[in-house]
Amino acid sequence: MPVSPPVCDFGWKAVDFILPSTEGPCLGLEDIRGPKGTLIMFICNHCPYVLAVLDRIIRDARDLQDLGIGIAAISSNDANSYPADGFEKMKEMAEARTFPFPYLYDESQAVARTYGAACTPDFFGFDADLGLQYRGRLDASRKQSGPADLRRDLYEAMRQVALTGKGPEEQIPSMGCSIKWKAA
Repeated sequence: MPVSPPVCDFGWKAVDFILPSTEGPCLGLEDIRGPKGTLIMFICNHCPYVLAVLDRIIRDARDLQDLGIGIAAISSNDANSYPADGFEKMKEMAEARTFPFPYLYDESQAVARTYGAACTPDFFGFDADLGLQYRGRLDASRKQSGPADLRRDLYEAMRQVALTGKGPEEQIPSMGCSIKWKAA
C-alpha cells in the first residue's frame, strides 16, 4: 500500500519577519502570534482563487480569532508586473473588505521564499509554540466559491490546533495562482 507524506512539514518552526502593514506600522511574527496558534495566509488582490473565497477567509479568520488564533495575510506578488497587488491597492482592499487581520506587504518576496509559499491562497497554521500543524486548503472551492455547506477545512484544522495543539494528519493542499515572482 503506498504511503503519502503529510501536506505540511509538521513541527517546522515559523520564521520571524517584519513587514509593512496596511494598518500602519510594520509588524512581526510576535505581534501576530496568538495564545492558541497562529495562521499566516499568503493571498493577493487579483487572484481569482482568493477573490472567490475572500468572504470565507474573512469569516474563518474572525471565528478563529475568537478561539485564540493570531492571524495575518501577506501579499508577496511582484507589484511591478501586477499593479493590482501593490501596497496602495492592498490598503484599499483591506479597508473596503474590513479585514479583521493585518495585511502585510512582502515587497522583497523574502518571507514567501522562506516559508516556501507556492500559491495564493496558501495557508500556514502553527501551534502555540509556532510549530507548523496545517498546510492545507480553506475548503473545496476553486476558482468559484463552492456551496455554502462545504466543510471548512482550514477552520476545523485550526480549531483542532487551538484545542489540542495538533493539526489533522490528513490534509488536502490548497490550490490557486502561483506567487508572481520578480525576474531574477
